[in-house]
Amino acid sequence: MKKIKEYGLITLGVFLVAISVTFFLKPNNIAAGGTTGIAIIINSFFPALSVGLLMLIMEIFLYIIAFIVIGNKFGAKTIYAGLMLAGIVGVLEKINPNNHAVTNDLFLAAIFGIFISAIGMAIVFNQNASTGGTDILAKILNKFFHLDIGKALLIVDFIVTLFAAASFGIEIGMYALFCVIINGFMIDYVIEGLNMSKQILIISKNYKDISKYIINDLNRGCTVFTGTGVYTNSSGYVLYTVLNRKEFIKLKNYIKEVDRRAFITVSDAHEVLGEGFKDIVGEN
Repeated sequence: MKKIKEYGLITLGVFLVAISVTFFLKPNNIAAGGTTGIAIIINSFFPALSVGLLMLIMEIFLYIIAFIVIGNKFGAKTIYAGLMLAGIVGVLEKINPNNHAVTNDLFLAAIFGIFISAIGMAIVFNQNASTGGTDILAKILNKFFHLDIGKALLIVDFIVTLFAAASFGIEIGMYALFCVIINGFMIDYVIEGLNMSKQILIISKNYKDISKYIINDLNRGCTVFTGTGVYTNSSGYVLYTVLNRKEFIKLKNYIKEVDRRAFITVSDAHEVLGEGFKDIVGEN
């Protein structure tokens, strides 16, 4: 069941990226890095070769090179995502044979295209996968030139945007570079939102009832600390737990019922790893 959910989310993420490519970026010649950007550039010179087909050819070629040069470091989910992206783009191109764009305004196309793409990529990354392509080229640069992966990714995408500028003009090339820069920030922002949890400290005389509710009803763990109030000089217990937003609302409503004088502090946890949340070591 877990695998079905993971691959379902990867498929959803890839579908969003494909929507962005087919209806926003490609019709406006915005080659925003990666194998997608390369495919858009090649397609402009050889229209008979669809973007989806070009992406599929490049993905297969790059995976073969990766296995030869850097070994088997790309998991099944990454291979699935890369090939699925090429396949979905190919299908959408059949649905949109006239290369119709949702908008021909370059600014709007860049903003909405990269927004939709970033959400899709974040969903894929959040499942410990990627769409391959640029990642593979970056890892090859890392192996032979000892560049950091982040810098290698930026170099690859920057080179693609230079070719975009040479092919479609400086203005479109600048939009492509703008998309490359914004995309990274947006992906990080969306991933933080997807993984956001609440870490909660509770001081209450009814800590036993609250802890039982957390364990039995919310199916979460909690930790109890002993503490002493400096102002009152009285000892008590402090509960610590981490919950998602929905669970926190349930807990807050429960605490209202059992102890209206409870003291609660809540802060955002941008990422939580461990039992009940995201695995510390995820597989690709």
